[in-house]
Amino acid sequence: MTRGEHGISREDISDNALKVMYRLNGAGFESYLVGGCVRDILMGYEPKDFDVVTNATPEQIKGLFKNCRLIGRRFRLAHIVFGRDIIEVATFRGHHQETDEDDTVPKGKAIAKRDAHGQLVRDNVFGTIEEDAERRDFTFNAMYYNVADFTVKDFANGLNAIEKREVALIGDPETRYREDPVRMLRAVRFAVKLSMHIEKTTAAPIKQLANLLQNIPPARLFEETLKLFLSGKGEETFLMLREYGLIEPLFPQLAPFLKDENSREMQFVRRVLANTDERINSNQRVTPAFLYAALLWYPVEEHSQRLQSESGLNAHDAFNIASGDVIARQTQRIMIPKRFSTVIRDIWILQQRLPKRFGRRAFQLLTHPKFRAGYDFLLVRGQIEGGDLLELAQWWTHFQHAENGKQKAMLNALRRNEGGKGAPKKRKRRPVKRDSDA
Repeated sequence: MTRGEHGISREDISDNALKVMYRLNGAGFESYLVGGCVRDILMGYEPKDFDVVTNATPEQIKGLFKNCRLIGRRFRLAHIVFGRDIIEVATFRGHHQETDEDDTVPKGKAIAKRDAHGQLVRDNVFGTIEEDAERRDFTFNAMYYNVADFTVKDFANGLNAIEKREVALIGDPETRYREDPVRMLRAVRFAVKLSMHIEKTTAAPIKQLANLLQNIPPARLFEETLKLFLSGKGEETFLMLREYGLIEPLFPQLAPFLKDENSREMQFVRRVLANTDERINSNQRVTPAFLYAALLWYPVEEHSQRLQSESGLNAHDAFNIASGDVIARQTQRIMIPKRFSTVIRDIWILQQRLPKRFGRRAFQLLTHPKFRAGYDFLLVRGQIEGGDLLELAQWWTHFQHAENGKQKAMLNALRRNEGGKGAPKKRKRRPVKRDSDA
């Protein structure tokens, strides 16, 4: 497509991406913008990042840019760093030339390797732009913008997919999913993000192959779930993941609670995701810790109750053990960095502490660093479950905004209404016996 046919202008492109392409071209290499940035510009969206492909090898790219670092094991990539802006540059990928597990790799020869499930574990195979296009995942991601002549090469009818509003894989879907199971998550993410549907043959194998996500490193799945749920369309994404059977391999402890569309657990997760979407779309801060605390709350609650009944543990000990167990099991599927797992536990512990409001406890809780997150969590629980939990959340809503005198009055009223129930008991002083004078 010529410039007049596609309408992409250099004004739509990052200055740093243009610098990278101009330097590659100036050194005698081919270079193109590719993938999501081209797709988004054609659809009228502003790209979040700009990816470049070239026929230069990673080492040749590094030789051209002092601000370059090479990353990746499965496939080597070059990151050109301009402060906070990073332009990712990849060498054209070629078709696989595979070896068995015990074969040695010929010197100077790039070889691909799959595991027993068909997943690519090594993929440093370089090729031509035509081969690279065939290796792309979805048809609308195989469009290449050439700054040298302002043309767009559309190898897989990506523009047609955009017009039909469909997410379609290039090649045999089962083979492509086995190569990289994360493509199933990407299919859902693109469908929601771009207001599209997943094309029939692309959708067909997903439920059957969903369990392959268990083979993906937990650290990679953490990054992928952030893209899924912190996109501003988290609730819609969650529902589509559930539709295609992709929640269970990601959150196996949560999945049993979601069988009933109208269950409190389902409604709770949806409400938290809807609130998160609203905050993101209003440019407010969100933390993955709050989201993960919500996704794992009912598994923690159930596990804690089971420990109490089966092991005779008190509520406090059972809850602490259950919290550790649930997080440990989850990190086997999706890594949760400690900076978030610590906050998750703080939010959960506050659910145990917020009902205890007598004396100085209420004022001490207000100064807790994670009080706001714990209160917000309690409020959503109250909105879903109602009853005493909603009353407790409403009490905290009024208490935290009240003046000091009003706060003391609320605590006195609480003590009167509950007859001292739950209040810390004061120790009675024993009278001191004194010897009487003779």
